Amino acid sequence: MRADARRNHERLLTVARAAFAERGTDASLEDVARRAGVGIGTLYRHFPNRDALLSAVFEDAVGELLCRSRELLRAPEPCAALVTWLREMVTHAGEYRGLARSLMSVSYDTTSALARCSDPIRAAGGALLTRAQQAGTVRPDVAIGDLLQLTHAIALAAEQTPDDPELADRLLQLTLRGLEPAQGRGEPLDQPPPARTRTTAHAPTAN
Repeated sequence: MRADARRNHERLLTVARAAFAERGTDASLEDVARRAGVGIGTLYRHFPNRDALLSAVFEDAVGELLCRSRELLRAPEPCAALVTWLREMVTHAGEYRGLARSLMSVSYDTTSALARCSDPIRAAGGALLTRAQQAGTVRPDVAIGDLLQLTHAIALAAEQTPDDPELADRLLQLTLRGLEPAQGRGEPLDQPPPARTRTTAHAPTAN
């Protein structure tokens, strides 16, 4: 991009993050453009639709989740690593009101711009899930797509019940109990998560 276009792109992202944090992901795109000092046509040239803007806003969180998943693949207890990553997924999905709902709606929609976020997340979570299944601590018939849908639903429930900060963790534990094999073995699903061993890096902003 030219320098002026790059400045507009970054300014739109900065304003969109603030607007989504303040009013949720349904915030007016016209207002985002106005606050960024550009016309709505300029916004749509950079971000053709709301999902494209959401994808760019969520990209830093995706970078953190991908980096964290690689870190957790080296954790000694595969199931605890999966649980930790899912907890962090709930946290990131709840960062902006409405984001969890949007992520749920595109989980199986490869045509959405948000698929640029959901596809690598699915791959990262799938690697952690496979490792836990190979360790015998998660049922072999569990699919990562279903597990992510449940995780997004938990984030949405927590978002709509802000006066119960423990709700997300309780729902996640209930969900994970259903993942245990009939003859469970290995470490329990509700043990403390493995400690973070390094600081994650942000993904570069999309062009």
